[in-house]
Amino acid sequence: MDILVVGSVAFDSVETPFGKAEEVLGGSATYFSVAASYFAKLGIVAVVGDDFPEEHVKMLNYRNISTDGLQTVEGGKTFRWKGRYDFDLNVAHTLDTQLNVFSDFKPELPEEYRDVEYLFLANIDPELQMEVLNQVKGPRLIACDTMNFWIEGKQDKLRELLKGVELFVINEGEARELAGEASLIKAARKIFEMGPKTLIVKRGEYGALMFSGDHIFSAPAYPLEDIFDPTGAGDCFAGGLMGYLAKTGDLSDANVRKAIIYGSTMASFNVEAFSLERLKRLTVSEIDERYAEFKRLTHFEDV
Repeated sequence: MDILVVGSVAFDSVETPFGKAEEVLGGSATYFSVAASYFAKLGIVAVVGDDFPEEHVKMLNYRNISTDGLQTVEGGKTFRWKGRYDFDLNVAHTLDTQLNVFSDFKPELPEEYRDVEYLFLANIDPELQMEVLNQVKGPRLIACDTMNFWIEGKQDKLRELLKGVELFVINEGEARELAGEASLIKAARKIFEMGPKTLIVKRGEYGALMFSGDHIFSAPAYPLEDIFDPTGAGDCFAGGLMGYLAKTGDLSDANVRKAIIYGSTMASFNVEAFSLERLKRLTVSEIDERYAEFKRLTHFEDV
């Protein structure tokens, strides 16, 4: 196993201007792990109820994702989220959240997960993320995500967590909120003071920015003709990013830049269908072809 991800597994009900889906597979850990599975072997730590279908477990296992850390609560219901997107697909409108078994989630790592090389702490309570850090034996790379809910409600715990994180993935608004700065450059400097060495700012349909030391790298989003559902795109971005880093074993700035493009590639496929339907039928050749298109998209010659 190359990567361990700890996060949520959920059922989503989503409506966009282009369609809707009811009770489909979702959750931060799910999207991350399926995207990363095209590059590396994973273990997943999450919690579900006994209403979670065995077919979903089999799908994860088929993708070389170990579910030994997937806890099942007898008599409990799996986390559910209901949301709507308007034509601004960067903004999700939450209509209903039912935490169910996720409200009492306590991540317990199987012994074989504890010496993993690459750890990704998906968007959950920073106190739970810290519990995971206390159970691993010194990963080569620790990365995490968060959201405005934790920035506003548990910022002290989040800042404590960030002291042990090398790579921090966060969206644009959350970076500004955490740092208290309108400028992303100033925000990056303040976040570096909290612990991370590399900051990657997700900007939805506008791409991503990487801040590392005094260097800034800007990556575009892939221009798509058909977009159905942006749910999980940020998690797929992180999955592609971490998957490529684990596959290559190269943590240099130059390789992180390549990993960001692979992350953007995986996110671009994810939005082409609801839930994980596009990712489940994806091929390696399609990934390689779109990565090459990304390179052509950003290439220019000196005049």
